[in-house]
Amino acid sequence: MNLQEMKLDQIIDNIYRLNKKSKIAFEECIIVAEYPKGHILFKSGEIETSIYFIKKGIVRAYSYVKHNQITFWFGKEGDPVVSMKNYVSNQRGYEDVELLEDCELYQIKRERLQKLFSEDIHIANWGRKFAELELIKSEERLISLQFGTATERYSALLNNHPSLIQRVPLGYIASYLGITQVSLSRIRAKIG
Repeated sequence: MNLQEMKLDQIIDNIYRLNKKSKIAFEECIIVAEYPKGHILFKSGEIETSIYFIKKGIVRAYSYVKHNQITFWFGKEGDPVVSMKNYVSNQRGYEDVELLEDCELYQIKRERLQKLFSEDIHIANWGRKFAELELIKSEERLISLQFGTATERYSALLNNHPSLIQRVPLGYIASYLGITQVSLSRIRAKIG
């Protein structure tokens, strides 16, 4: 599968458009990091010092419940990879983040980003918009889990993120949907 890598400029603009001077200041603080498939980018119980944006690849976030890994988020090209608990309050995260493919990531140190927020109102507004968008994603996910059937959740995943079905092991998708892999197979057979 030939996937389009995301340019940093496009990722920034998808969150909030910055003026040229602010965007240059922001981009100067970014480095590109590469990690292999299987790498654990974030570990639960630790404070993460960086925020990432996916240039190329796919990742998942999970937590343990009674010794079982429960996948609750996938990220693909263009998505941020951030522990919001750490980002907002500098507290230890509760999630592990694993790379499901070899990944190229745009990386910025949390401390450096906070400094940019205090120096540039446009970048601070970008950061506010970033947090707001992440809140909306969390709210939509919670509503989906509370009120949608497993078939509705799978259909939404298929419609909104079709490449995930081809790139992510079905066991992780079943976990994300809150169902067993057998139930997922039945839903997939029914939908066709």
